[in-house]
Amino acid sequence: MELRIEPEHDGARLDVALASRLPEISRTRLQDLILHGQVRVNGLAAAKAGLRLRAGDRVEVTIPPPAASGLEPESIPLDVIYESAAVLIVNKPAGLVVHPAAGHARGTLVHAALAHAPDLEGIGGELRPGVVHRLDKDTSGLIILAKNERAHAALQRAFKDRTVHKTYLALVEGRPPTPTGRVEAPIGRDASHRKRMAVVPGSRGRTALTAYQTLETFAAGSLLEVHPETGRTHQIRVHLAFLGCPVAGDRVYGSRAARITAPRQMLHAWKLRVHLPGEAETRELEAPPPEDFESVLRELRREGRSLNGARPAASPKGGKG
Repeated sequence: MELRIEPEHDGARLDVALASRLPEISRTRLQDLILHGQVRVNGLAAAKAGLRLRAGDRVEVTIPPPAASGLEPESIPLDVIYESAAVLIVNKPAGLVVHPAAGHARGTLVHAALAHAPDLEGIGGELRPGVVHRLDKDTSGLIILAKNERAHAALQRAFKDRTVHKTYLALVEGRPPTPTGRVEAPIGRDASHRKRMAVVPGSRGRTALTAYQTLETFAAGSLLEVHPETGRTHQIRVHLAFLGCPVAGDRVYGSRAARITAPRQMLHAWKLRVHLPGEAETRELEAPPPEDFESVLRELRREGRSLNGARPAASPKGGKG
């Protein structure tokens, strides 16, 4: 493609000007194209991403076809909640790792998506789906994968601008200090355990905001509806533990004197409200809690330990939306 530099970008960096004109391509991807000689200014290969442009400059951008990622598609069953040419939204089961990493070279959600959606256009120059946000291995529920560069960039902007609204269900030990509330506490690496996160002083952490509402209360714990307003690593689990009501079954941040028996951390990405790329209206999606989550709730209810008597008006049961 060929672009002419407008007066508004006179003196701008090459990568900044291109990111403004080509919002469907990430700035990181544009910098990589420049580095590999795929961007020419007035007929000459651009020497660097920071090249200063002048109004009237002619910029040519060549985007090569995506290369093989080296990941082998795997026929892992997926519970697909919604799919379009741009995105794949899945109800991820607990135990499934989202992205290949050390110790998880195979059997991930990305491998499953490659098999499910052979029409992927690729992300960042590779034939792979774009992971915009993540769920921990033992957290179940809704997760979005982008099928192409344009959708990936649009969703990244939406998450950055906090226009994507996520609702989780969390079964916790005990109960929060108030039935509803909002936690504002920075999160960073735990100084004593580098693989854990913790609430830390503001100078050492990043801003983290989590709102919650109690749906049902038991002698041993509570069922909460949780709304993370930021997306820090392990945010919900860290904030709920900070309140003194850790997620039931959480082996990292949970209580050693657990009163609720759970097979894994009882955290489920329940609902999602998002304006998907290429669609006119905001879409609301829902994934009902899986059987292991429901089983723990049934056991608490069967034992007659519910303290509030009636079920919540906003029942966690429901269709796929």
